[in-house]
Amino acid sequence: MGEFLYWVLESFVLAPYHLLYAITHPGEWLNWSNPESLARFIYYGGSSEFFFVVIFLFVLITALGMAWKREILWFCVRVLEGFANFVGRVAAWAGLIMVLQQVMIVFLQRIFRVAEIELGPLGTAFVQDLSWWGEGLKFYNALIVCLCVSYTFVQGGHVRVDLVYSAVKFRTKRAIDMFGSLFFMMPVMVLTYMYGWFFMWRHLVLPGPSATVDLDRMIMQARVLRWNVETIGFSPNGFNAYFLFKVLLVAFCVLVFLQAMAFFWRSYLEWLEGPESEGKYIDKDVMGDEAEDLEHAIHSGST
Repeated sequence: MGEFLYWVLESFVLAPYHLLYAITHPGEWLNWSNPESLARFIYYGGSSEFFFVVIFLFVLITALGMAWKREILWFCVRVLEGFANFVGRVAAWAGLIMVLQQVMIVFLQRIFRVAEIELGPLGTAFVQDLSWWGEGLKFYNALIVCLCVSYTFVQGGHVRVDLVYSAVKFRTKRAIDMFGSLFFMMPVMVLTYMYGWFFMWRHLVLPGPSATVDLDRMIMQARVLRWNVETIGFSPNGFNAYFLFKVLLVAFCVLVFLQAMAFFWRSYLEWLEGPESEGKYIDKDVMGDEAEDLEHAIHSGST
């Protein structure tokens, strides 16, 4: 137990050094034309060093906001929630594209008896069988789920099973939210990310990286490291870009982890400032009856 605590403390203390080194030496991990740089990127992307850098930044921002200016935390909350809203609102258009593509497939297959769809100018057109486009509809579902998850959280659209939450006081609710973000959202996303990161890269490069391989071994493997993007489908002419689902899994973890940080900071600030700060700075979409009420209120105020 003592050795583990010493390792945690040492890793946390070295986190600023690792962050500064990564910022000042981008060519060592961002120059993907060099196999060694790619190997470093793969290793550090799922390493304990990267984990403690993220935790260090979270603790640093939290400490500055608590001890100095709470506006720092409000700024971070607004930036992260704004980012989640932007990504979600853009990704939500995939639902419309999915519907239009499904309608197009039905018309071309059942009425015009077309076997392929060709997009682009002649000579450089992207041509795929209708079954490829049909199976690709699953990708739009994954896109909406993975990229709209934080947006839906900010908008308050997730289903919540409530046994105690609604019956407690305002500040107790915020304490529950802080606890949940720290001990449920963040740990689960870290574990899922650690699995998803190496799972993704095993379908993008050869030899496939492993979470148990150290950096020196990764650098040695860089001599034979090469891109090998997975293009295997479940049917001969079916969708064969399933590596995109692995990329979406990593993106899902990153978005939810960022939202967990924003949710912790928002819960703390609302706990500190009281009920009058509830929903402060939240950019929520307004639809249906709420939109009509808001428009009526604006119109009444202007007249």
